Amino acid sequence: MSTSSLRRQVKNIVRNYSEAEIKVREATSNDPWGPSGSLMCELADLTYNVLAFTEIMGMIWRRLNDHGKNWRHVYKALTLAEYLIKAGSERVAQQCRENVYAVHTLKDFQYVDRDGKDQGANVREKAKQIVALLKDEDKLREERAQALKTKEKMAQVATATAAPSAPSTSTLREAPEAAQAWPQSSGEEELQLQLALAMSKEEADQKSPPPPGDDLQMQLAMSLSKEEHDKEERLRRGDDLRLQMAIEESQKQNLPLDTAEKTLLMDLADVFAPAPAAAAAAAAAPARAPADPWGPPLPLPLPPSDPWGSPPA
Repeated sequence: MSTSSLRRQVKNIVRNYSEAEIKVREATSNDPWGPSGSLMCELADLTYNVLAFTEIMGMIWRRLNDHGKNWRHVYKALTLAEYLIKAGSERVAQQCRENVYAVHTLKDFQYVDRDGKDQGANVREKAKQIVALLKDEDKLREERAQALKTKEKMAQVATATAAPSAPSTSTLREAPEAAQAWPQSSGEEELQLQLALAMSKEEADQKSPPPPGDDLQMQLAMSLSKEEHDKEERLRRGDDLRLQMAIEESQKQNLPLDTAEKTLLMDLADVFAPAPAAAAAAAAAPARAPADPWGPPLPLPLPPSDPWGSPPA
C-alpha cells in the first residue's frame, strides 16, 4: 500500500466519510492513473439513491475546487462527472447545468509542474467538453442512450459468465447496499429526498454547536444579579423600618412634654387670676377716693331725712 493510499484511509476514518464519499475520493485521488471503470460504474448506480447522490456530488464539487499541485483531483473529478452525466441519474446532469459556471471557470485552469509541463491543459480541455455536452441536449440524450446500451451488454455478459455456477450463500448475503436502497417508486424517492435534506440539516446543526459554557455563564450571571437585587431590597426595607421606628419614638418622646407644659400654664393662670366673688363685689361698690392719713377726719354721713318729719332746727 502506498503512502498516499494510507494517508487517504486515515483521513476517511478521522473525518468519518460515508461509503459513497470514500469511493469518490478513491476515484479522484492524486495517484498517477485514472479512475477504474468498475468504480465509476458503481458510483453511477449509487446516484439513483437520493442520499448517496447528495454525498457523491458534494465530494465532486469539493474536488473541483482544488488547485495547484492537486490538479489530478480536478482532472479526475471532471472525468468522473462526465461519466456520471452519461451513465448516472438524470439529476447529475441537472445539477451540473445549475452549477455550470463552476465547470466553466476551469477552462482557465493553470498549472505547470517542476519539469515545465503544462498540466492544466488536460483540465481545460475536459472542462470545455463537459460544458459543450451540457449545452447540447441532443448530444447528451444520445450519449446517455449509448451508455445505457453498453451497461446492458455488460450486465448480460456478467450474467452469462456467472450462470453455470450457482451463487453462493455468502454472495447472496453480501448484496450491494446501494441496490437495496434504490427507490421502488416516485413516492419512496421523494421520501428519501426529504430524509436526506433532514440529515443534512441535522449534520449542519451539529457542526456548529453553541458553546457549552454560555448557558451556564448566563444562569450564573442571572443568579448573581438576583442575589444583588434581593440584598438591595432587604437593605432598603431595613432603612425604611429604622426610619419608621425613629419617627414613632420621636412622637412618643414629644407627646408627654407638650402635655406637661399645657398643665403648668393653666396652673399659673389660676394662681394669678382674681377670685370670682371678690371681683363681683369690687365691680358693684361705688368708686371712692383714696383716704389721706394726714388730713382731717372725714365727715360722718348724714342720717336719712324724713319727708314727713319737722324741719331741722
